[in-house]
Amino acid sequence: MAKSDSSKAAKQLTSILAFLSGLLLLTIFLILGFVYVHLFGVPNLNTSEEPTERKKVAKIDTNFVQVWTAPAEWRIMKLEPEEQKLVKYGKELIAHTSEYLGPKGSVKQISNGMNCQNCHLNAGTQPWGNNYFAVQANYPKFRERSGAVENQVKRVNDCFERSLNGKVLDSTSREMKAILAYIKWVGSDVPKKTTPRGAGIFKVKGLKRANDPEKGRVIYEQKCQSCHQANGEGILAENGKSYTYPPLWGKNSYNHGAGLYRISNFAGYVRYNMPLGATYERPQLTDEEAWDLAAFVNSQPRPTKDLSKDWPNIAGKPFDHPFGPYADPFSEQQHKYGPYKPIKEWKEAHKKSSNSK
Repeated sequence: MAKSDSSKAAKQLTSILAFLSGLLLLTIFLILGFVYVHLFGVPNLNTSEEPTERKKVAKIDTNFVQVWTAPAEWRIMKLEPEEQKLVKYGKELIAHTSEYLGPKGSVKQISNGMNCQNCHLNAGTQPWGNNYFAVQANYPKFRERSGAVENQVKRVNDCFERSLNGKVLDSTSREMKAILAYIKWVGSDVPKKTTPRGAGIFKVKGLKRANDPEKGRVIYEQKCQSCHQANGEGILAENGKSYTYPPLWGKNSYNHGAGLYRISNFAGYVRYNMPLGATYERPQLTDEEAWDLAAFVNSQPRPTKDLSKDWPNIAGKPFDHPFGPYADPFSEQQHKYGPYKPIKEWKEAHKKSSNSK
């Protein structure tokens, strides 16, 4: 009788172990399946042919994994009370700059009516939306444009003078302190001297040809004009203090010293953020459309700025800086509209020859 009970128990144990082994294998299979989908996307089971351009876009988009994101909002509450206030005020200033610092601002009148988040989307937290993820981790740093080491104050005031076509903000003001506190908070998890995936603006692969403003005009009329208007003047909000849709050119837009006046920056910005509703996961423009659209917008009239002190070392000018003189033999026209590959190759070759001396 005891032997029979022992045999029965052994069979039950064997059954339990077999069940647990099967459950473990199923769990491993599900985990591997989840990882595969996360990394490579859902396999396309539709064997019907799609247009070539759509295939290319889909292939690019599914490669974006592990994109950096801003800290969760609730984490602000873990800060000290005074820092909480600064960070919250800083976010408010970024999102609604003109309410406080625009032409009818309640604090000062030092900018053009645009908000910082017109260029730094979702208050500087959108992946590849010209965000602030890497600012705190990398500043102070040397910048070729000024030929000097710049701190965060200088970087913020560059935006006020260039993108907001205005005046500098007092470095000791509560507004500057709040903006800096917010930028610091957005990048609080980023290790020093690193740039996480999704930071700043996406670098779009260049075209073999020159960018075409006339092709860009057609794209603008089809996909952008309804918000930014035929003359690029944008749509002013009902309160008359800021813009529902910002001006892309004209007297109230960014001046020609702004970062977005470089066509590569503008192309990268719109590629994964425009028209309204587009993201890096669901873009609405192709690379080619982004380049041509950027060429059109940045060929339109806008405010100017004294750039005589920019780029003291002309060899440090980027490939698409549209104003000479240059250390290379290429024209302003090619530097602005491309093709850029010959310029990049020349710069790289001469950089190597200079380093070997």
